[in-house]
Amino acid sequence: MDLTLIVVLVIALALFFDFTNGFHDTANAMATPIATGAMKPKVAVTLAAILNLVGAFLSTEVAKTISGGLIKEGAHGIQITPEMIFAGLVGAIIWNMVTWLFGLPSSSSHALFGGLIGAAIVGAGFQSVDYLVLLDKVIFPALLAPVIAGGVAFTATKIAYAITRRYDGLPDGRAGFRYGQIFSSSLVALAHGTNDAQKTMGVITLTLIAANLQPAGSDPTFWVIAACALAIAAGTYTGGWRIIHTLGKGLTEVKPAQGFAAETSTAAAILASSHLGFALSTTQVASGSVIGSGLGRRGSSVRWKTARRIALGWLMTLPAAAIVGAIAAWVAHLGAVGVGVDLVLAIGLIAAIFLVAARQRARSKKAQAAGTGVSDVARSGRVVKIRKVKPKRPPRPKKSEVSAKPKKKKKKGSGTKKSSGSKKNSGKKGGAA
Repeated sequence: MDLTLIVVLVIALALFFDFTNGFHDTANAMATPIATGAMKPKVAVTLAAILNLVGAFLSTEVAKTISGGLIKEGAHGIQITPEMIFAGLVGAIIWNMVTWLFGLPSSSSHALFGGLIGAAIVGAGFQSVDYLVLLDKVIFPALLAPVIAGGVAFTATKIAYAITRRYDGLPDGRAGFRYGQIFSSSLVALAHGTNDAQKTMGVITLTLIAANLQPAGSDPTFWVIAACALAIAAGTYTGGWRIIHTLGKGLTEVKPAQGFAAETSTAAAILASSHLGFALSTTQVASGSVIGSGLGRRGSSVRWKTARRIALGWLMTLPAAAIVGAIAAWVAHLGAVGVGVDLVLAIGLIAAIFLVAARQRARSKKAQAAGTGVSDVARSGRVVKIRKVKPKRPPRPKKSEVSAKPKKKKKKGSGTKKSSGSKKNSGKKGGAA
């Protein structure tokens, strides 16, 4: 197959993946502020799209992890081909769409890593993957980041409710946190653009290096950064409208103080990881923060069945996407015919999934109850069950304290006048009678 054509196909597919990433992950930043009423849906989605665009220009450390670390390339490594990268993208997109249809929690980032790894192993062997980078930059952060973010959110929620305890029992006593949510949710949107857009930058840069159009070890060029920034911003803006319709049943009883704590811990974890070059899943970090903030409220308990389902979906994503990517790479080995078959199958499967999902929503509301169309962050909010707890009232004074209080003095003559007046009236009535 012509090299230029396959490079163009890979870049187009990578940008489509970037679009779907923004499409799915709008709720990472805007789920809680919309649920608590901190921002109107249209304002929240538009702001998230703009900040995703800006965030994509802030760093390229994560892109370097993918383009020059995870998959070996260049003169000193395995020469990966654009066909393998194409197959990896096909595997990632197909797995994303399948999990979206069945309502299974998944990470777009880990689907991308899994698809690339599976395709590289089939195309160039097991030695084509740098497993130390995989452990250091992908797997360990994936296990630790949601736990750390959840712990920070739990602590922040406890502190927030302790400081504002005097508002217990008031219907909207902690509404001031809604103003803080405007800042914290904006920070999450900025962090999402910084981390997630870089993954597509890394894939496109890896393709250009594999095609000898860019030297090995080089950074993403400006046009790659700009294209990825626009794609993820467009996906964020488009995908937000779907989330608006499903969010009402997603995050259960999210209060402003709880949402502020979750968003702040999410943004801190993602920004720190982006600076260190860790390719995190923003969905997992945001979900961990939502669960942690929920547990920080009084009367909370864990729905372990829901938690296990979410954890299983997270664990399955990377190996399952690797298998799909490996199958796509095996087909792509047939040359131009194989690449064409992959492309046709991917387009047909995506169209079929959208058609099935549309029919499910039209026929029954059970599709939403099962999780179809509900964001992963909203689904994670269901892990925590909040019981209604009566606010703590100040202790009643003791009987001795009540008896010790001085009695109110009656006004002089108030009682006698009434009594004498009543006697006079009664006498007059008696005489007349």
